[in-house]
Amino acid sequence: MTSADLALPPHDDRTLPAVVLRDIDTRPLDRLLSDVQLLVEHHGHVIVVCPQAAPTRVLRRLHTLRSLLESDRIAFFRPDLPPLAVAVLARQLRQLASCDLGPGVLASAGRLLVHYLHAGALLGSVARLDRVPVNLKQHAKSWMPGTQFAVLAHPQPQLVRFGPEAALEGPEFDTWMVTAKGQLTSDWVTGTLAPAWKVQGLHETALPAASPGWWGTGKLVEFCTFLPDLSVLYQLVTSVRRGTCHWCGIDVIGDRCVFCSATPPAHDGPPGSHASGRALAHRP
Repeated sequence: MTSADLALPPHDDRTLPAVVLRDIDTRPLDRLLSDVQLLVEHHGHVIVVCPQAAPTRVLRRLHTLRSLLESDRIAFFRPDLPPLAVAVLARQLRQLASCDLGPGVLASAGRLLVHYLHAGALLGSVARLDRVPVNLKQHAKSWMPGTQFAVLAHPQPQLVRFGPEAALEGPEFDTWMVTAKGQLTSDWVTGTLAPAWKVQGLHETALPAASPGWWGTGKLVEFCTFLPDLSVLYQLVTSVRRGTCHWCGIDVIGDRCVFCSATPPAHDGPPGSHASGRALAHRP
């Protein structure tokens, strides 16, 4: 993890602890390099969960670390999700890390589990919200005192003005919900939305430091629904067809290898051309 507040408490006794790479953009490079090298040597492979909205200087430092180590055993997972949802997804990967999944499959699993999250917030203003489409009328009403909005950022953007009839389309399967309160005082998420979505479990955590910036306001209550059961997560991941990276030989889900970034050749060449196909593999 690139931030300590994205490391949620374990969901069960099998959830592995998170390793936080603190102060990536400010700590001396040699110390960071030593820390990451020790992680790779100890665990074999490292999956770094870093939000898509992380500062550019953080991303540059991560790529610098991997380049200096010259390692294909470090994968970056950068989900385009609100901060609380990133934390939830990272915890699910920590749950799965206790199973008999290879590092390539585990690192690829995040792209699959994203589809089973519903992430949103109750906001006191959408005047500075740029992650979800806001029309001119909604933007104007946002300046009226006391106006609030129920927003869903994932999987499909939704934005409605808060009121007695306010509703958001939720998951069609059993989930749990985690909430995080900012400077907004409201029990609508836990008292109305959660029952409407028929969530099976509910708990609260601290608001991630990046949430006010992501949502454009500190007056919010952020929420995310997720699948909590490790057996269900494992079944989802293992039911997907696996492939083998033709470059580094690791098992993955999907076409792009999450560790070496190689993609399959455009087409199979004639017999005996395997070596040349490998040399022409795309490795951005």
